[in-house]
Amino acid sequence: MIGVTTSVVLDKRIIKLDKTHAVKLRITFNREQKYYPLNVHLTPEDWERTQSEKPRNEFKDHKLYFNRIEQRAVEIVRELSPFTFVSFEKKFDQKTNRSKDVLNYIDIYIKQLTRDERAGTASNYECAQNSLIKFLDSKNRKKIHFSDVTVDFLSEYERWMVEKDKSLTTVGIYARCIRTIFNVAIEDGVIAREFYPFGKRKYQIPAGRNIKKALKLSDIKLIIDYQPKTSAEERARDLWLLSYLSNGANINDIARLQYRNIDKSSISFLRGKTKRTTKQDSKQVLVMILPEIKTIIRKWGCQSQTPETYVFGILNDSDNSISQLKKVRQATKVINRYMKRMGLALGIDVNLTTTTARHSFATVLKRSGTPVEFIKESLGHKDLRTTENYLDSFEDSTRESFQKELLNFR
Repeated sequence: MIGVTTSVVLDKRIIKLDKTHAVKLRITFNREQKYYPLNVHLTPEDWERTQSEKPRNEFKDHKLYFNRIEQRAVEIVRELSPFTFVSFEKKFDQKTNRSKDVLNYIDIYIKQLTRDERAGTASNYECAQNSLIKFLDSKNRKKIHFSDVTVDFLSEYERWMVEKDKSLTTVGIYARCIRTIFNVAIEDGVIAREFYPFGKRKYQIPAGRNIKKALKLSDIKLIIDYQPKTSAEERARDLWLLSYLSNGANINDIARLQYRNIDKSSISFLRGKTKRTTKQDSKQVLVMILPEIKTIIRKWGCQSQTPETYVFGILNDSDNSISQLKKVRQATKVINRYMKRMGLALGIDVNLTTTTARHSFATVLKRSGTPVEFIKESLGHKDLRTTENYLDSFEDSTRESFQKELLNFR
């Protein structure tokens, strides 16, 4: 059709937080331009790689895909007489299901997370994707479009997971992954916001059961006084205590501690989970160095104390994001194994894990009367509701002492 031009372009009008732009098919007719998202996001540098004469690996795949899309667009334009954007969109949509396939969208999102060295988050989305594939297999389906993700679909998916003995916590994690992908698709113009299936009077993502995770101070004392049988057990106990004493820092945060994070009186760091947030939202976690913390660092810290040295040697400079994730998970697994044994030996009725240390930090402070706002800041939370989820209930003795105040007529 004369007067209609097609091209695949990097739409630089909008930039995402990860510094990428959407790749879109641009159709120009009578000086009017319309853009159609192709479910690919690239940095300007990566876009240039796809445009090189001999692109390699994923950039070659992108270029072949872009060429097929534009060729199909040209064929549709030739078929239409007269040309209208409405008639073009009807025909084009029939051949661009790749951009509307949820599984494909998740796959591309995982690749983006991996490029951004967010291996832990990428792993969560891979698990969610695998779960969704298995659910679709049970229904003899291979693909699912965003228009299929309805309240009924999500409710059925939840029931299926529960029947497969998945906890509501796991259901919630996977459902939040799908919600994020749906939001990205809306942002890209793949589906209208009116079809959003999450929220009030729609599908509500379940919250996990509030299982007791926090210890009493008497339990903490038992752990401190415990005499480890091996050096490995002692190291696991000490790193668990470091987590408890250091604002509930998780093992990922502890593994990433470098000597530059430590001064004479405090440790400061950004939580690994929030490093990807915008600068104004990033918040340093500040830990005052107690004598017990200093002892643990001296006992288990690396001999080399250059600013870039990882304090506990769990990670090293040559590790990529995948290797870091594996090492952190292995360290967490080892600590949890020793702490479980220790808990059984001490007769503690709470399963001792690294998560227990974080919840205990928050709850012990709460029981001592510490303001929740201080606990929120110490944990590095932005939302008070997140902090409240960490806080365990008061012990019965504390409840009784509070209730006695109702008749305290002094």
